[in-house]
Amino acid sequence: MDNNNGKPQQNQLSIELNPQTTKVSYSNLAIISHSKTEFVLDFAATLPGLPKAQVGNRIIMTPEHTKRLMNALFDNISKYEAQFGVIDLTGGPKQQGGGTFDLGSFGPLGGGNKS
Repeated sequence: MDNNNGKPQQNQLSIELNPQTTKVSYSNLAIISHSKTEFVLDFAATLPGLPKAQVGNRIIMTPEHTKRLMNALFDNISKYEAQFGVIDLTGGPKQQGGGTFDLGSFGPLGGGNKS
């Protein structure tokens, strides 16, 4: 559909952030699983002295929306690092049985699949 000046209209979504009703959660752990049709993102917080990480939010998304989220995160990380410097994933104590991985190895920021 065209607007009055002959240019196509862009769909815009208005978003409201109401401080009284918006839930805010802290997460320092994400567990991601998937099936053919869905990605499940569990966001948890692991705190000193607690025996278990507590899942605070579970988000279920289609593969297409998950990839859009990934691309948006990569874009925002690039902008953040351009302004504040590279986010260091090598510092600090490593968790037992793991540690971190280099995000630059994945997706648009590195040598990963760019499809």
